[in-house]
Amino acid sequence: MLIKPSLEHRCNRRQALRNVACGFGHTALMGMLAAESTAQSDSKQSTGLHHSGKAKCVIFLFMHGGVSHVDTFDPKPELDRLHGQPSPIKKPDFNFAETGTIFRSPWKFKNYGDSGTPVSDLFPHIGSCVDDIAIVRSMNGDQVAHGGASLLLHTGDGVMIRPSLGAWTLYGLGSVNQNLPGFITLSPSTYHGGSQNYGAAFLPAVYQGTSFGDGNTAPRRAQINNLIPSESITSLQRMQLDFLKKHNRRHLATRSEDARLQAQIESFELSFRMQMAAPEVFDLASETRECQTLYGLDHAVTEDFGYQCLIARRLAESGVRFIQINHSHPRNYWDAHGGLESNHGGLAPKVDKPIAALLTDLKRRGLLDETLVIWATEFGRTPAAQGSDGRDHHPHAFSIWMAGGGIRGGTVYGATDELGYYVTENKVLMKDFHATVLHLLGIDHQRLTYRYSGRDFRLTDVEGQVVHSILS
Repeated sequence: MLIKPSLEHRCNRRQALRNVACGFGHTALMGMLAAESTAQSDSKQSTGLHHSGKAKCVIFLFMHGGVSHVDTFDPKPELDRLHGQPSPIKKPDFNFAETGTIFRSPWKFKNYGDSGTPVSDLFPHIGSCVDDIAIVRSMNGDQVAHGGASLLLHTGDGVMIRPSLGAWTLYGLGSVNQNLPGFITLSPSTYHGGSQNYGAAFLPAVYQGTSFGDGNTAPRRAQINNLIPSESITSLQRMQLDFLKKHNRRHLATRSEDARLQAQIESFELSFRMQMAAPEVFDLASETRECQTLYGLDHAVTEDFGYQCLIARRLAESGVRFIQINHSHPRNYWDAHGGLESNHGGLAPKVDKPIAALLTDLKRRGLLDETLVIWATEFGRTPAAQGSDGRDHHPHAFSIWMAGGGIRGGTVYGATDELGYYVTENKVLMKDFHATVLHLLGIDHQRLTYRYSGRDFRLTDVEGQVVHSILS
C-alpha cells in the first residue's frame, strides 16, 4: 500500500542533501552554487549578477575621522569674507558640539585638468587626476558621532548590526581568486564600529572581510599569521587538513545552518591555499624601482599609505573582489576638533601622492576601467570654528569621490550653500551611494536580498537611487 507522506515530513532537495552522507552532498551543492556566482576571471568586464557591470572590483579608500569638505573638494570663498563673524545661516539643530564664528580655509583652491575642477592645495597630486574623478559634493548623513557615521558609510545603518558593503559585494558576485580572500581590509581601525565595518552580520560568515593589520600597526609590520606552513612536507599538511575536515563535516551534519562552523571549515582550506598565493602578492620584489617611487615608498611620509595602495593594486590584479585601505585611528585620524591646519596639513601629504599613483598605475595598466576606486570619509566638518582653529563633525553636507569602473571623470555632482552647511542640489544619501556602487558592479540593489528573521534584507533596505549623472 502506497502511503502519501504528510506535509510535515516532506523535505526539499537541500534538506535531503544535508541529511544524507554526513552532509557532503549539500556541501558539494553549495560549492557549485558559489562557483556559479563567481565572475569569469579572464573577462575584461564583470558579468554581474543582474546586468553587465563595468567594474570587476572595488578599492575603497577610507579616511577615518571626518575630512573637511570645505578645505578639500568644495571651495567656499564666502568663508574668507565672513571669517571671524557669526554665521548668517542658521546652524543645524543636530550638532555634536557647539561652534563659534565662521572659519576660513587655511588652503587655497586651484582648478585642475581639462574639466577645470577645483581642488585645494592639500591634494595637488589627486588634483592632477581630476579628469578621471567624479566628486560628489552633496553627501548627506544622519549620524553625528564617529561610530554611527562609520557604520552608516560601511553598512548602510548607523544603529543596527548590518552586513558591510564588501560583504554584500562578495555575497552577490563571489570571488574570482579561490586562493585569496574575496574581501580584504588593510589596517582597519578597532574603534568606531571596528570589525562591524567589514563584517558579514547575518550573511553567511564566509563573506566577512579578512583584516591585515590594524590602525595601531605600521602597514609594513602587519603579519599574516601562520602563513609559513608548520610542516615542511605539503602532503603531510594536506592529510592533516583532510582529517580535520572529515570530522568537522560530521559535526556540521548534526547542526542546522551553522554558518560560523561552515566558515571555519572553509577558512582552513583557504588558509592552506593562501600559503602559496599570499606571499607572492605581498612581496614587492618584482615591482620596479620606478613603480615603488611612484607610490612614494622611498619617502618616510608616503611610505605607509603608498605600500597599502601598491598592495591594493596587486590584490586587484590577483582577482580580489573588494579591497579596503584604511587611514585609521589612532595612527592616522582626520578628527580636527582643534589644530585643523596641523591635522589636515599633516595627514594629506601621507595619502595624496600614493592615491594619485594608484589611479595613474591602474590607468597605465589598463585596469582603471574595471576597477572602481572610492575615496570616502564618514562626514565633513563645520564651516564655523570649534575653539579657535578646529572644525566639528558635520554630517549634513560633505564630499566623497569615485573614479574608474564606469565613472564619468571630470564630473562634479551636487552642491552645498555658500558656506557649506546644507545640500542645495542633488542630495545623495548613503543608500544612494551604495546603490550606485552595486550598480557599477552589475548588481541591482533592489534585487540583492538575503532572507533573515522573517524578511528579505538588502544593503539599501527600502530606499536608494542610483546616481546616474556620474556614470559614463
